[in-house]
Amino acid sequence: GELAGNRLDELAMIADKHPPVLQPRDRFGRDEDWIDYHPSYREMEKIAFQDFGMHAMSHRAGVLGLSEPAHPLVKYGITYLFVQAEFGLMCPVSVSDTSNFIIKRFGSEALKRLLLDRLLSQDPALMLKGTQFMTERAGGSDVGAIETEAERVGVGPDGVERWKLFGQKWFCSHADADVAVLLARPRGAAPGTKGLAMFAMPRRLEDGSRNAYRIVRLKDKLGTRSMASGEIILDGAIAYLVGDASRGFKQMMEQVNLSRLSHGVRAAAMMRRCLNEALAAAHVRRAFGRAIGEYPLLRRQLMKIMLPTEQALSMYAFSADAMGRANAGDSRAADLLRILTPVYKFRACRDNIPVASHALEVRGGLGYIEEWVTARLVRDAQIGTLWEGTSNINALDVVQRAVGKVGGHKTLSAALKDKYERSLELPGQYKGLLGATLDRVERFVEAVAADPKQEKRCRLAAGALYHAATAALLAWEGATLGARGGDARRLLLSRLVIEHRLAPQDPLSLSDSPWEQEATDILLQDNPVPLAKAVQLVG
Repeated sequence: GELAGNRLDELAMIADKHPPVLQPRDRFGRDEDWIDYHPSYREMEKIAFQDFGMHAMSHRAGVLGLSEPAHPLVKYGITYLFVQAEFGLMCPVSVSDTSNFIIKRFGSEALKRLLLDRLLSQDPALMLKGTQFMTERAGGSDVGAIETEAERVGVGPDGVERWKLFGQKWFCSHADADVAVLLARPRGAAPGTKGLAMFAMPRRLEDGSRNAYRIVRLKDKLGTRSMASGEIILDGAIAYLVGDASRGFKQMMEQVNLSRLSHGVRAAAMMRRCLNEALAAAHVRRAFGRAIGEYPLLRRQLMKIMLPTEQALSMYAFSADAMGRANAGDSRAADLLRILTPVYKFRACRDNIPVASHALEVRGGLGYIEEWVTARLVRDAQIGTLWEGTSNINALDVVQRAVGKVGGHKTLSAALKDKYERSLELPGQYKGLLGATLDRVERFVEAVAADPKQEKRCRLAAGALYHAATAALLAWEGATLGARGGDARRLLLSRLVIEHRLAPQDPLSLSDSPWEQEATDILLQDNPVPLAKAVQLVG
């Protein structure tokens, strides 16, 4: 936390002002394309990969002195702190992490011997960093339209099956990674996603020579400017087959789901930074003789930042806990994670955009100036709704597959009810409200999933699941913390979620809610909220 709030934050501001530069040729005219990075970016890489081993901590013991691979709560907890300072570099960290997962999960023993030790290394002299290249001009969300072709070469003396790849990849983040996991269609394979195979493509071959692909240009992006995203042409590039050649898309979707969960955590982290910036500005900025945080309209705006920020934090903890149990073999936790992942990615990434804009506005004109972090937060927030599937793609995944095909909403509802119903501190009346809310959302998402004509409501359904889940989680967290003598404020946030995200509101009503006014006053100060007071207010 101290590192993120000081040196890492300083480096992030500098790296954002000095984006990477592609050098297509060396001085002898050889096509040895490489990317130059500012020293600030290189120092951030050292912190993430060498010092903290963020790419490796989920996959082996020894990182940060841990006796076993890090639990997801630990990994994503570090992500949560890191991203409050720097968002751009978290893409290379995440895609390296998920590449390691892919090779471990689906790679042959020969492929693991070739790559895995170096992919998991923290030694800069040995380390290989990973990435995934999926997007093509012909196939973004429509992955089955991918045009890159694969031609089999054969199995080498090391037991690794090699292919040659021909085609183009259109949006390649971490463009100069050492190993890229990607999809291509073996010549003669079926159309659509069923015909796609997965490959691991090294930047350099075993003899040290450059592989047969070129970075032809870097994207001039709105955000994540510290990190290189480029366009790549494959001209017979050597790549290693990963897993079953007929299951490439299904294998890649496991990587996509890991990245989606990471995006939810990253959005949660960015919203936390937005909230901190907004609260700081509200306390020190003065207008008409008063701190702006004293004005009712500004206080309402602060609550619009706070509520989604705390929702996203609750969903991070719940999802990471489910992942930990799923990794340990709990099939019910795996089913729970299946629906949590796209729900979280969909809503948290969408919430991040207005939260960032609100935070900029609270800062005023200074917030629009690039010397302050708020301008970068607004720019960086946009990409979360695009990477690893747009909002529409994730909402469709929630409703049509996670709900429609496997009934994941029932697993989610049961898990939430099990948490709050066992709480002795929550009032029975409020438990009833939570239960009624969950039941209503269940009926709604089932109706949307069952009727193709209701596809236009998939985003509403996915959002409703998120809000119902976070209302239950916030209530349980607030009651649990309060019972231990801690801060029960999250119980107040739970009721605000229900009233403002799931209950009908008359936009022209002039009536005030006395409880909400008092809750706002409590939530916008730092004093811990006693459980008795929180219970009294939620009634």
